[in-house]
Amino acid sequence: MNTAARTATALEATSRREAMAAAAAAAAALAPVAANAAVGESPRFSVFGLIGDGTSYSEGAAYGSDQSTKVYSPYSVYGEAGEKSLYKESNPEYAARKKAILAETQVRLQKLPNYVERKEWFNVKDELTRYMYETRGAVRGLAVSREQKEAAEAFFQAIEKTNLSASLKKQDQCRAAVQDSMAKLDKFISLI
Repeated sequence: MNTAARTATALEATSRREAMAAAAAAAAALAPVAANAAVGESPRFSVFGLIGDGTSYSEGAAYGSDQSTKVYSPYSVYGEAGEKSLYKESNPEYAARKKAILAETQVRLQKLPNYVERKEWFNVKDELTRYMYETRGAVRGLAVSREQKEAAEAFFQAIEKTNLSASLKKQDQCRAAVQDSMAKLDKFISLI
């Protein structure tokens, strides 16, 4: 390589470096800066909101001292549940939503016998895991009496047996477990 070619390569590298430096400087100048301090103001500090400036940003703000009402615990930002709470367990909308989840669960359980007959084990397991998280929450939320809680537990065990049978690819056991889980869900629904 001759001297002219080396000089041209060095100039290209230098100009690329300068271009990258200029781009980085422009990006740094345009980046938003947190404006926590004002001109002439000394730094503010707070130790758990107890010592120092009480108006500074601090996590927890003196263990809930910045809250308008008493908090659930010293480490929580949420107030205690009471009359002004937005969530009320007795609200009929919540029960209706949980019952709708159970209706959808019945629809999904009706699909399982066809999957078992075709030995589509992945579809059996997928159908059980896809929606059963919501089902468990709905069942636990609706089960109030001892009898309802026992029926809920029996349903959960039947679902788990169905999942295990599908995992082990045991068609007869899975078929029986599916029928059992559908019957136990129907029994639970009749109790609520």
